Amino acid sequence: MKLRFALIISTFLLFSFSATEPLRVFLIGDSTMADKIPADFPETGWGMPFAKLFNEAVEVQNHAYNGRSTKSFRREGRWAKVQAQLKKDDYVFIQFGHNDAKASDTSRFAPAQTEFRANLIRYVKETRAAGATPILLTPTQRRKFDSTEVFVDQHADYPSVVREVATQEKVMLIDVEKASKAIIQQEGPEGAKKLFLHYPIGIFKKFMKGVADDTHFSPYGATRVANLVADALNNSTEHLKSFLKKSAYTQKYAFELPNVAGTAFKKDTFNIVQYGAKSSVATLNTGAIQQAIQVANQQGGGVVLIPAGFWISGPITILSNVNLHVAQGAVLQFSSNPKDYPLVRTNWEGVDAIRAQSPISALRAHNIAITGFGIIDGAGEAWRPVKKGKLTPGEWDKLVRSGGVLDGKKETWYPTAGALKASTMDQPGVVAAGFTEANTEEIKEFVRPNMISLRECEQVLLEGVTFQNSPAWNVHPLLCKHLTVENITVKNPWYAQNGDGIDIESCEYVSVRNSRFDVGDDGICIKSGKDAEGRKRGRPSAHILIENCVVFHGHGGVVVGSEMSGGVHDLFVSNCQFLGTDVGLRFKTARGRGGVVENVYIRDISMKNIAGEAILFDMYYQGKDPVATFGNGGETPKIELLPVNEGTPQFKNIYVENVVAKGAETGLLIRGLPEMPIHHIQLTNLDIESVQGYRVIEAKDITINQAKFTETGTKKSELYHVKNWKLN
Repeated sequence: MKLRFALIISTFLLFSFSATEPLRVFLIGDSTMADKIPADFPETGWGMPFAKLFNEAVEVQNHAYNGRSTKSFRREGRWAKVQAQLKKDDYVFIQFGHNDAKASDTSRFAPAQTEFRANLIRYVKETRAAGATPILLTPTQRRKFDSTEVFVDQHADYPSVVREVATQEKVMLIDVEKASKAIIQQEGPEGAKKLFLHYPIGIFKKFMKGVADDTHFSPYGATRVANLVADALNNSTEHLKSFLKKSAYTQKYAFELPNVAGTAFKKDTFNIVQYGAKSSVATLNTGAIQQAIQVANQQGGGVVLIPAGFWISGPITILSNVNLHVAQGAVLQFSSNPKDYPLVRTNWEGVDAIRAQSPISALRAHNIAITGFGIIDGAGEAWRPVKKGKLTPGEWDKLVRSGGVLDGKKETWYPTAGALKASTMDQPGVVAAGFTEANTEEIKEFVRPNMISLRECEQVLLEGVTFQNSPAWNVHPLLCKHLTVENITVKNPWYAQNGDGIDIESCEYVSVRNSRFDVGDDGICIKSGKDAEGRKRGRPSAHILIENCVVFHGHGGVVVGSEMSGGVHDLFVSNCQFLGTDVGLRFKTARGRGGVVENVYIRDISMKNIAGEAILFDMYYQGKDPVATFGNGGETPKIELLPVNEGTPQFKNIYVENVVAKGAETGLLIRGLPEMPIHHIQLTNLDIESVQGYRVIEAKDITINQAKFTETGTKKSELYHVKNWKLN
């Protein structure tokens, strides 16, 4: 009997729990929440991205509908359809207010203090009567500012009534009105446009005549609101929060990852040939290309086409709403004559400096792009110094015969005598050192430009193009917001001094995905200004996502610093490969920098043939060439305790998971300062083959879980002045 009874119970439990139904979430409200059909794009209700923020155990039904109020939603039978389905443990998100205020429409108008209040209470009580849980949301704010750029509230008493009902009925409240108002005010009158439907004519089928709608959301705006709703839910005590979707990063949910606003361009095409450009080895097309850009900008934007062919140009400037499209089969070759590049005031390695104008630049432009599958070549060979030790004898002889001058030791080639002279100067070209356009002209070849310089731009796209042979850094976005880098290739000779791939400096909301880097210095680098100038600027690099990228050669794969004085935070890196770089994950700084690097999440990294350190956190960076010395210098620095001040840097709260590295000099190097140890570093699931496993100096709260260090040399791993070290 006991056996039969146990069998019956087991069978009952099996059938009771094997076919569980999903937890259901019902959304009721107006057009700001509602689903849209494809023809409505880019209009997006926030309920659309919100549904994607839960795991597969949740079913989200969006019953919100355009133009509905608490009154009309019920009168049309829409609530009855939801109510008929409700059962225990369901949730109902209730958000009205936009249309209840329409006094001219009796079918929708519900005065805030009377009918609107009564309707909300009724929705709450009827939801609870079905065993479901109601959640009240205040209406989203509209974008409206007065002539002095002060935000104008348009919701009257409706949000406060929602708050009062939530308190009275003891219902969870998500104050979307308050949170969305804060976002709009923070963005300001112009910046807030990207949250809503602000597009010129000729882009989207539904809005071919253009649209300026300050109520309904763009995909970016809808995602911002969905994320803030998810965040409020996560900070609540509701059971539903346990079903929020985790991201690939163990410590973060999907809604916490960077949200980057995209670009959109008119279909109008401005072919540079129509403005006089010629495919030739001798024709300088600067004027034709710049004219096409200017006309496109003046006509509301569009695509400036560099068609298949070989096009020589001097420096050009991209203007707002222009997509510079380099077609497959096109080579945009920049001039090798320094006379074509005027001197400009810009920024170099974190400080204000005089430099030659970049081949491609943009200043305070919005909605711009460089796209296509063509090649952009920066003629870097006309600018870069070259060390003899980095070339074969035949390559060196050929370079010397081409012209230029050698230094006194005949070990470094410079393109001109002026460039050689500048190499002996203190801070050549730096404004704080007294350099101006006039006294920098003699050394122009030394103050070589970054190939792509984007300063204070917003909503930028770089896609598909090969960027190669830059005079200095290849791609340098500075003080930009909402930058998307997708499927680009960046190439420089391995010996190219300062030949970085991409240097993201003091930028926010950045996505770098599916791209390849094969360069002469750091591959993907995050910066935020240098020393006192960087701290005064006070603009961190933040909310950056780097995924599915390969660095074939470079001093570092993904690099933070050494100019990081404005700070770096909320950096996410995943599924990247470093093949033959000198260092893999490279965090570098020094006394005097200041700044805090924190909240960094890295996972799924593969490395091979790393000349120096696979993972490096170092506060003794001295600018030495890691090709020769690995990492940041072979010598042991002088260890001395100094007072903590504004120039003391910090590395903290960094999480690294799933790293495989085959072949490195050192698996892990952590080298902090006595006055500021590197702290709260968590490394999980490491499999590293290296000569020395790890070397940790001046650190605390270091946790390493599931680590395998395979040491191929005789030098054992070392710990010096380390507190709370956990190796599991």
